[in-house]
Amino acid sequence: MAIALSRPGRPAPDATKEDELTPREIVAQLDKFIIGQKAAKKAVAIALRNRFRRLKLPPELGDEIAPKNILMIGPTGVGKTEISRRLAKLTSSPFLKIEASKFTEVGYVGRDVESMIRDLVRISVDMVKQEKIEEIRDKAGSNVEEKILDMLLPPLRRKDSAAVEGEYARFQETREKLRKQLRDGLLDERTLEIEVKEKLSSPFEVFSNAGVEEIGIHIQELMPGLLGGKSKKRRMKIKEAREFLMEDEEKRLVDMDQVARLAIERVEHSGIIFLDEVDKIAGRETGRGPEVSREGVQRDLLPIIEGTTVNTRYGLVRTDHILFIGAGAFHVAKPADLIPELQGRFPIRVELTPLEREDFIRILVEPENALIKQYTALMGTEGLSVEFTQDAVNEIADVAVKVNEDAENIGARRLHTIMEKVMEEISFAAPNIEEKTIQIDRAYVERQLHDILKDQDLRRFIL
Repeated sequence: MAIALSRPGRPAPDATKEDELTPREIVAQLDKFIIGQKAAKKAVAIALRNRFRRLKLPPELGDEIAPKNILMIGPTGVGKTEISRRLAKLTSSPFLKIEASKFTEVGYVGRDVESMIRDLVRISVDMVKQEKIEEIRDKAGSNVEEKILDMLLPPLRRKDSAAVEGEYARFQETREKLRKQLRDGLLDERTLEIEVKEKLSSPFEVFSNAGVEEIGIHIQELMPGLLGGKSKKRRMKIKEAREFLMEDEEKRLVDMDQVARLAIERVEHSGIIFLDEVDKIAGRETGRGPEVSREGVQRDLLPIIEGTTVNTRYGLVRTDHILFIGAGAFHVAKPADLIPELQGRFPIRVELTPLEREDFIRILVEPENALIKQYTALMGTEGLSVEFTQDAVNEIADVAVKVNEDAENIGARRLHTIMEKVMEEISFAAPNIEEKTIQIDRAYVERQLHDILKDQDLRRFIL
């Protein structure tokens, strides 16, 4: 359901779902995939709902309301990225995750901060384009079917003679028979000769203060014959030709100017940028000599987050109402180490709590994408029925807690490593296992992890 607002001067973002979900419903949806972290879920739900509220206000007031950017503070592996990613997926919003430490200040070779807006626009264009393709898929499929039939049975030339009427009737009858065979897949192995356009092999890239831009695409649009784009005839089976023809038909039916316009609107009103590792750019460098200053990166980020206009190959994009979600562990640096101007652009601070044993147990079994559900489904493709007992789940959680305490605390990511080690032998032998029902209990988990847990040095490398 798209937000439909008829007020002049404020384009409504196309095909978003923000108006369908209350903050309570947003939290309920996030609970399906993320265990705990109620404060962070509540903060992002409110921020998302405030966007829809802003669009219902008069333009002169709505334009003055800036998004309430969020700074998530917490150790790695507790759900910071997952909350943001699920939020964007929930609302069909353009979403970009990028590490702040990848940026360099102006004057140094590397990624400049405006590149994240260009990346977000590309993501939005792909989203809108795919939605438009879905809308015209039936029409494109029908057109492709007619093209294939024209190749199999060329149309009759028009004649004025009355005798042609009988010939035309027989032609139509034959064509309908071919159509039925084509739809039933009986002609998939027949060979056709079609024209295929060569694709651009490797676009040029130019490095400048404006960022990395793929100029090969621009040149190809202006001079199609220069960098690929030439047509050549190829013989292929109908089932393969259908894909090539479908791609060409989709390009012909989708209005890319409209796609670009809608994509920019969606970025401006619904875009979400997850800026990870913000703590890595906090503070100032103390070394000598020419080096990239962390404070310099902060000052370059500031106008983007405050609101500016960025030039992209699809048009100018205003960043005033893009939602920025910053995240970092902040073990060494503190949020107060950021420059004051940047601190003010992240008014909402939420602390994510470290995961405990009970959280690990819930993560293994409760979410819709729980690890145990994933491994059970994977082994099911081999005809195996794998069951985990409760004491096995408890043991995996205990091992995760112990290893996180002894080594680096990487939160729920530790469960991925442990589960892979527990399932290693079954995964390897799955195609040859005759016993199709396997029960994994505490004893099995202990056997699989015994040698690693016994040797502390080995544990540091393996788990």
